[in-house]
Amino acid sequence: MSTKKKYINREISWLGFNDRVLQEAEDESLPLLERIKFLGIFSNNLDEFFRVRVATLKRITNVNKEAKMNMGFSPKKTLEQIQEIVLKQQNKFERIYNEIKRNLAQKKIFIINEKKLTRKHGLEVKNYFHEKVRPALVPLMLDEDTEFPHLKDGSVYLAVSLRKLDGTKRQRFSLIEIPTHKLSRFYVMEQAKGKTYIILLDDVIRYCLEDIFAIFGYDEYHAYTIKITKDAEIDIDTDVSKSFLELIDSSIKRRSFGQPVRFIYEEKMPEEHPEMFTSITARLNIDADDNMLPAGRYHNFKDFMKFPRLGISDINSIEHPPLPHPATNPKHSLFSLLDRQDIMLHFPYHSYHTVIDFLREAAIDPRVKYIKITLYRLARNSNVVEALINARKNGKEVTAVLELQARFDEEANIRWAKQMQENGIIVLHGLQELKIHAKLCLVGRQLPDGSRKEYAYISTGNFNEDTARVYADDSLFTAHNGIISDIKQVFDVIELKTYVRQFQHLLVSPYFMQNQLCALINHEIDNARQNLPAYIFAKLNSLNDRAMIDKLYEAAEAGVKIKLIVRGICCLNPFLEQLHHNIEAISIVDKFLEHSRVLIFANGGNEKYYIASADWMERNLRHRIEVACPIYDPKIQQELRKIIDIQLTDNQKARYLNHPDGNVFVRTRQQPVNAQNAIYRYFKQAIPH
Repeated sequence: MSTKKKYINREISWLGFNDRVLQEAEDESLPLLERIKFLGIFSNNLDEFFRVRVATLKRITNVNKEAKMNMGFSPKKTLEQIQEIVLKQQNKFERIYNEIKRNLAQKKIFIINEKKLTRKHGLEVKNYFHEKVRPALVPLMLDEDTEFPHLKDGSVYLAVSLRKLDGTKRQRFSLIEIPTHKLSRFYVMEQAKGKTYIILLDDVIRYCLEDIFAIFGYDEYHAYTIKITKDAEIDIDTDVSKSFLELIDSSIKRRSFGQPVRFIYEEKMPEEHPEMFTSITARLNIDADDNMLPAGRYHNFKDFMKFPRLGISDINSIEHPPLPHPATNPKHSLFSLLDRQDIMLHFPYHSYHTVIDFLREAAIDPRVKYIKITLYRLARNSNVVEALINARKNGKEVTAVLELQARFDEEANIRWAKQMQENGIIVLHGLQELKIHAKLCLVGRQLPDGSRKEYAYISTGNFNEDTARVYADDSLFTAHNGIISDIKQVFDVIELKTYVRQFQHLLVSPYFMQNQLCALINHEIDNARQNLPAYIFAKLNSLNDRAMIDKLYEAAEAGVKIKLIVRGICCLNPFLEQLHHNIEAISIVDKFLEHSRVLIFANGGNEKYYIASADWMERNLRHRIEVACPIYDPKIQQELRKIIDIQLTDNQKARYLNHPDGNVFVRTRQQPVNAQNAIYRYFKQAIPH
């Protein structure tokens, strides 16, 4: 990145983040299955990037080819840069995958294709095909006089050429969807001489093409992998006769017919079977402007996140079993504990069972009268929803604010909404123009004297026990009256559509958060000018709001020391010639996804701490209901400070953000520090033995 550019292009910055994921796949010190998992994450990330960001850029250029984005970047030029960078990353990806395959082979684990099958393994694959695979296949014949089939977004297809060798050279084309929604992408064959052999479902189908098309009597079969990615934006209509849930539901159905934004094909296909390639792309209305990307034999590497574990210790990941919080005891009431102290959980280091226990206790405690909760992304088999339903069955008033516009979770959230409503839970939704991204829970109890006492849970992450195993988040349990009062007002805003003039403790967007953050930064600027302690620490997922970036530049220019940890997008340039001595910015990409947002302000020596659901992005600060919560408990402040200090000394997994030479690792002469391993040890040592 340039040392003179004031702002970094958002899309290019994101591709830099995904390159950091690819660096993890390249890291030879990691167990092989961990490296394979990072290949899967890289692939899944890129799919979403094309479905959302590239689709948005294409929409803009279709309307106005000369348009500029809010930091002055050209969408058309950005699309060209994306194409160039993605092709380079794809080549790097293929190289890493082939290297991992060689390393697996050294461990006597072989990923083979249909051409490498022995006679014995061939019979085994045929049996598996006829028993499990064949019933899941629906070949689609591509005849000129029939309508071209609707291809699913993100599914992988085999484009098959069928040819007669009777002198007529007659051929037909077919598409076969690889049924990974029903079957594993991987088939592990019987061991032979201590060796493990794995074949992909794609190649099982290739091996049995003659069986699939036996009735036609063709002589030659050639198959190539293709995949289409579509615009994932949902356009919500304005039919006032429908509920918001119905509008979202119908919009999701239309999304499957979105415009193509990427066409991936096996690179040999245009050369070896140009007629089939031309026919398919023409009938899909795809051309070079639609990001046609040549790739290897296998697409949808996200399936590799579920690569068979195989039980071989030195290729599997090192596990970090979640730890109990030292203050909690499953046999004791969490409400009684919260009457005495605040508690902060740090996932995935701490067990998520404490959150489920909190909700389950609320569900059965006869003194609990109501539960209010905001839900954004839920686990596949949600214990959170189960606890809420049990609470309602036990006579509690339960209100769930379920965000229907959580991208790619819309369908799941519609199902959850219906299930909760069927069980008597009051289900509310965000507004069409205002997503609810805050992570809040409020439990109200009636005490023996008739008074009410409330308990709150505020988090940087979702109520999701699945992602809590791999997402690094911070969550506060508190009975602090001031915080409770503000949370009640947040729920009033959502439930009653009321306007709140001010919150006393919480920073809440889209109402006041940005102004209050700027006020906190201005206070640091004033202190710096008076030679008082002045510094800011911000840990974020993304930083691309221009006003916040400009405010940080202003602070750095005034002498405020700024340290940033930003996992993903960062449009701030920490290497600006006149400011780099006051701004440090790193990104940590490791086994756990860094998802927490933590803010620390020097405040003249009396530090202020916040955890937040919001990144410093325009959408979070202006178009969502988000919450940043102050941390008042000195012990928890020390905990957060310890975690941050560890992360700032990471010299194994930290990279300098927007370095002129790309993703350069932070390397120091100090002892090696892997922040995530060190944090786990820190919490493990805190458990009484």
